[in-house]
Amino acid sequence: MASLPHSFLGPPIAHRGYHDIAAGRPENSRAAFEAAIGTGYGIEIDVQQSADGEAMVFHDYDLGRLSHASGPIRQRTASELKGIRLIGSDETIPTLSEVLSLVAGRVPVLIEVKDQDGIMGEDVGVLEQSIARALDEYHGDVAVMSFNPNAIAVFAEVAPHVPRGLTTAPFSLSAWPLLPRRVRHHLRKIPDFKRVGASFISHQAADLSSPRVRELKEGGVPVLCWTIHNRGEELRARQVADNITFEGYTPEIPSGAFQWATPAIG
Repeated sequence: MASLPHSFLGPPIAHRGYHDIAAGRPENSRAAFEAAIGTGYGIEIDVQQSADGEAMVFHDYDLGRLSHASGPIRQRTASELKGIRLIGSDETIPTLSEVLSLVAGRVPVLIEVKDQDGIMGEDVGVLEQSIARALDEYHGDVAVMSFNPNAIAVFAEVAPHVPRGLTTAPFSLSAWPLLPRRVRHHLRKIPDFKRVGASFISHQAADLSSPRVRELKEGGVPVLCWTIHNRGEELRARQVADNITFEGYTPEIPSGAFQWATPAIG
């Protein structure tokens, strides 16, 4: 099992980059990633699959909310997606490889693999293999996580050396109306942690008092959390969480936190 690098437990992690649409920095954009790096934050990104199996850095399954296009992202090739402009900027949708080249090991990168099965099932594999290829020659601190434990199980097979974890939540009906009841009940117990060789979780901040979360933490498992929006939420979350994923405000970098080393390039 690959352990989560210590760098993920230092400076806060910018959710989809340090984004601010008013400043021309859409979420999951190059500008948002450069802003996070310049401020000293880690980066969380989302990865979806293109029609030709390329790992694209984009959150939604549909292009409409975030870009000047519409329809499922999986119906467009990587070449097409790279030409689609993000709303509020001149930025376009990047590939995972492009983002990794931009970051170049300057800060840790937390990659969330979006579920491609639809119901957190076993119809996965293409995206995970694409991510593994992109990471094959990357030398910075990186970790991969997903709500779908089957995606992480596949990733463990194709890239066992890369730290992996589970994105977790209470999976309420109101938040996950399309997910079958049996799947929601299964996932909220985080029963797949050992099966997939996970070394950390990133849990929904409002549910950090969960007995299962506390059990994992007491067992030495690093606990990250999502998504913090202000200082008050951060203070409450840090009573349990080892680090936060944030957006919409500017958290302080804790004194004595891990300082990024300048990576060797080339």
